[in-house]
Amino acid sequence: MPTQQPVIRLLLAALVCVATHGAEPSRPNVILIVTDDQGYGDIAVHGNTMIRTPQMDRLHDESARFTNFHVDPTCSPTRAALLTGRYSTRTGVWHTVMGRSLLAPDETTMADLFRRGGYRTALFGKWHLGDNYPLRPQDRGFEEVLTFGGGGIGQTPDFWGNDYFDDTFLHNGKPESFSGYCTDVFFNQALHFIEANKNRPFFVYLATNVPHSPFNVSDYYSRPYRERGVPTDMANFYGMIENADANLGRLRARLTELGLADNTIFVFMSDNGTAGGVAKPGKDGASGPGWKGFNAGMRGTKGSEYEGGHRDPLFIRWPAGGIDRGRDLRQLTAHIDLLPTLAEFCGLSVPANLALDGTSLVPLLRGDATTWPERTLFAHAQRKEIPPKWTHSAVMTDRWRFVNGVELYDLPADPGEQSDVASTHPDVVAALRQRYESWWTSLAPALARQIRIPLGTLAENPTRLNCMDWHAADGTIPWDQEQVAALPAANGVWKVEIAAAGRYRFTLRHRPAEAPIPLQATIARVRVGEREAKTAIPAGATAVTLDLNLPAGPADLQTFLDDKASGQSRGAFYVGVELLP
Repeated sequence: MPTQQPVIRLLLAALVCVATHGAEPSRPNVILIVTDDQGYGDIAVHGNTMIRTPQMDRLHDESARFTNFHVDPTCSPTRAALLTGRYSTRTGVWHTVMGRSLLAPDETTMADLFRRGGYRTALFGKWHLGDNYPLRPQDRGFEEVLTFGGGGIGQTPDFWGNDYFDDTFLHNGKPESFSGYCTDVFFNQALHFIEANKNRPFFVYLATNVPHSPFNVSDYYSRPYRERGVPTDMANFYGMIENADANLGRLRARLTELGLADNTIFVFMSDNGTAGGVAKPGKDGASGPGWKGFNAGMRGTKGSEYEGGHRDPLFIRWPAGGIDRGRDLRQLTAHIDLLPTLAEFCGLSVPANLALDGTSLVPLLRGDATTWPERTLFAHAQRKEIPPKWTHSAVMTDRWRFVNGVELYDLPADPGEQSDVASTHPDVVAALRQRYESWWTSLAPALARQIRIPLGTLAENPTRLNCMDWHAADGTIPWDQEQVAALPAANGVWKVEIAAAGRYRFTLRHRPAEAPIPLQATIARVRVGEREAKTAIPAGATAVTLDLNLPAGPADLQTFLDDKASGQSRGAFYVGVELLP
C-alpha cells in the first residue's frame, strides 16, 4: 500500500484539475537548471557552513533529492549525455575542445523530443556542443536561444571582450547586446519566455555560465566572503553561486505568481565536481589559517575520476505529479537518466532506435524501488584526441568504485576513497574489469568517428571557424581570449565537410572581425586536403583573403600565417569560409 500513495495523490491532483477547469490536466512544464562547475559541497544544505544558498536549500527541502547522482567529470560530456540519454562518448563528445566537444548531428536531443511533442523549447546560457551548423542549439530542437560561443564567457569562440558584465550574446544566432550580469540576463530572458508561453507547455533549459572561471562577480556578492577569511578566488566563486541562488528564488517566485509552480517539473543539477570550492595546493588560501573550502568529504574535484569529480546534486520538484518533498533517494543514478524520466512524465514518444543508456527515474520518484535494477555505471575524463583506455575512469555500483582499472573502494565503508581494497576483493575487481571492457568495446564505433563542420551550406554561409575546434597533435590550443591575445605560435587542423563543390573564399584573422588587429605575418597559406593557396599579406592588414576551388567531401583544413622576418608561423585563430556564387 505505501508504494501506491504517490500514484493516488497524482490521480487526486488530476481530478481536482478536471473539477476546476472542466478538462484534462495540462501537461507539466519543465525547467532544467544546470550550473557550471558547482560541486556537491557548494550548497549550504549539504554541510557547507560558509556559503549562503537559501533558495537552493529551500528547493532541496521541497524536492526529491538524489544523493548518489553522477555526471561526467567535465562539462561538454555531461551536457551531451544529459541531452541525449546516452553516454557522452557515444555521441562524439569526450573532451571540451579539439573538435571533441561537437555533438554528432544524428543524435536526438531532449529538446527535439519536447518540440515534437508540442512543447515550446528554449535554451538560455551555456551550450558547448558546437558553434556551427548543424551543431548549434537552434539546430537541435531549441526554438528560442540565448547563448555564447564555446564553453564559457570570454573563451575563444565568444564575442570578443565579453567579461560577464554588459555582454553581447547570440540571440537566435545573431549578436545582441545586453545590460547587466550574465546570470541575471539569462534568468531575465527565461522569465520573458515563460511569461509569453504560460498558457502552453514549455521546456526551458537554463544552463548558467557560473560559477565557471574566470571568477567575475560583483563585489556585493564576493566581499562578505573575503571578510570572513575566504580566499579571493573562492570568495568570487561563492559570490557567483550566491547570485545564481538569488535568481533561482526570483524565478520560482514568478512561477508561483503565474500559477505555474505546482505543475512545473523543476530540476536542479550541476555538470561536474567543484572547480573553485576547494583550496588547491600552491593556490591562494591553500596554506595557512582560514577557510579551505568544503567538498562533502569526497576525494577529487572537477576533472577527477574520484567521487568529487562526478557526484553532483540533483533535486526534482513536481507537487502536481505526486513527487514526495524532502525525500532522499540513494540509488545509483546518472545524467543519462533525465531524458527517459522527463519523457515518461511528459508523455513524449522516444523512438526505440535511440538506444538510450539511461533508465527512467519515475519508479523511484513515485515511491517504488522494488523494480529498480542493480546497475553498473561508468564515468571517465578524457583530454586526448583519441581516448586512452582506462584513463581517469570510474566503474560504479551501489557499493563499489573501481578506479583507473586498478583501485577498488568500498564506498559505504570508505566514502572518501582512501583505502584501496583491490587486493582483498579480486573477484569484484575481475567482475568490474569485465564490465568496463564490454562498455569500452561498445564505444569503438564512436571513437573511430569524426564529427566534421560543414562548409558551404545554405544554413550557414559564410561559416566562422575558431581555433578551439582545432585538432592538435600536442593537445595545445588557445581556448580562451587571453591566450589568443598572446599570439602563441600554435596551429591545428579543422575537420570539415565541403558541402558543395565550388569556389571558396577564406578570410584569415588573429582576432574576430569585431576586434581587429594587424596580422603579425607576411605570407598567408590555406590548405584543404591536397589543395593549397598562398598570398602575400600587405603591411598593416587586419585580415587576408584567399580563394580555392574545392570538390565536395570530407577534408582537413589548415591555415598558416608565416612571418619571414622572425621565422615564426602560427595558424589563423579565426577563419571565415564562404562559398562564392
